[in-house]
Amino acid sequence: TAKGRPDKTGICAMENAQLITLSRQIALQRQMDVVANNMANINTNGFKSENMLFSDYLMPVAKDNEYTGADRDLHYTEDWSTVHDMSSGAIEQTGNPLDLALEGDGFFSVQTPQGLRYMRNGALSINAQGTLVDLNGNPVLGQNGPITFDSADTDITISADGNIGTANGSKGKLAIVEFTDPQSLAREGDNYYSGPAGNAAVNTRVTQGAIERSNVSGVTTMAEMIRVERAYQTLANLMQRQDDLRNSALQKLGTVA
Repeated sequence: TAKGRPDKTGICAMENAQLITLSRQIALQRQMDVVANNMANINTNGFKSENMLFSDYLMPVAKDNEYTGADRDLHYTEDWSTVHDMSSGAIEQTGNPLDLALEGDGFFSVQTPQGLRYMRNGALSINAQGTLVDLNGNPVLGQNGPITFDSADTDITISADGNIGTANGSKGKLAIVEFTDPQSLAREGDNYYSGPAGNAAVNTRVTQGAIERSNVSGVTTMAEMIRVERAYQTLANLMQRQDDLRNSALQKLGTVA
């Protein structure tokens, strides 16, 4: 530029760079929230971790006119979804006859105040009314509705296909369901999922006296937290340098030679 002063297109280019960097920072912040939630649930029975999905968002209008051809296009980072990691957690034997682990893709059906929900946490119990419930006190459903027991129902056994028996006879069968597309489920809280009606399970096995632990890997998740934090800090430093350059350019533009 004349007399060594920067032109306005250079300043616009720096602003574009800052906006692109900011889009990546926002995505990293969201990713850190997801990773931190995974870490917080490392000891939550049946918890399934989540991962972020990012995409390259091409700005349809804005361009950087300092360049020609395809290099003029501005590309931003967009965090557009999360995906469930439905891999199984470790199965731990507990010896408690009301602890149930699901081996396969199935889910327990639970009746909550918000409606039908699905879960993998098999730490169950019987409440004061004799109803089989989850840790939140919500009824765990059988094929004919809530499952109830009375004082004569001792020696509870649950078979691999979910049939429940006692010394007093059969109590029905657990309503275990599978989904063609588990990614269509929406997480609610730490362990519930909502979504379309599932299909009766055919590839899921129930293990009595065991519990499925969280599928979160502590080592892997901690390493991911460190990586995301370092990437965020690197971008913060870059934005600070860009801001310093812009302030310097503005000062030069305002200087009268």
